[in-house]
Amino acid sequence: MLFPDLEKLELLVKHAAKEELLKNFGCTKFEYKEDGSLVTQADLAMQNRLEKDLKQQWPDYDILGEEMTEDEQLAVIAKSDAYWCIDPLDGTSNYAVGLPFFAVSIALIIEQKQCVALIYDPVRDEMFTAIKGQGAFLNGEPVLLSPKSITDNKPIVAEIDLKRLPKKLAVRLVSERLFSSQRNMGSSALDWCWMSAGRFDIYLHGGQKLWDYAAGDLIFKEAGGKCSSLDNEAVFRGQLEVRSVLACYDENLFNYWFQWINKTIE
Repeated sequence: MLFPDLEKLELLVKHAAKEELLKNFGCTKFEYKEDGSLVTQADLAMQNRLEKDLKQQWPDYDILGEEMTEDEQLAVIAKSDAYWCIDPLDGTSNYAVGLPFFAVSIALIIEQKQCVALIYDPVRDEMFTAIKGQGAFLNGEPVLLSPKSITDNKPIVAEIDLKRLPKKLAVRLVSERLFSSQRNMGSSALDWCWMSAGRFDIYLHGGQKLWDYAAGDLIFKEAGGKCSSLDNEAVFRGQLEVRSVLACYDENLFNYWFQWINKTIE
């Protein structure tokens, strides 16, 4: 199957991010959505821009965007064999207050499978991409995870979103300190990318939405990482559902943590 020209997609996203996101970074008003999350004019402007540009370049693909209604999103999944899953601005809270950690995330889903993924960090000008079966890349250079020297299965840096984990697990993680240092950076898309680049050792999240993981999950797996939901199923299943995540660069480290977590939450 022929996929869209990745270089053309990269240029499209770069131009849109520069014109719709960077110009108002840190000085934009925000509102709260029904689920309590933030939305800015930049979220809406970027989604409208991507919908227009993607449709113009690849009219055969439908679009599922974060800022659409749930009914609209479900309709896309139900009727479409090929669609773009886009998060126009992942890390809105960071963006709104001027924290330079946010990204644009796009995945091409064909017949309920991830085929192409792109996540762009416009502040650092870092473009993470992947095509299924062809590896992962950072600014055009291959990304491939390799084992690190970690003793006693204790990660050096762990990216953990404590607030969405089961309470019992969150409390035990804090009290037993199974990691040297813990972070929560505020952008799920970039969390996946930084894991793919080896900047974190373990990633643990209690509930991501489809646009949070559709692109990042593919990039991470193409980089050689190991991941699953906490109930030992694939993170991406082609549905509009909230999914938990455990991801590690190393299979042995993953197996240790998976067993430890499941003993905790049984």
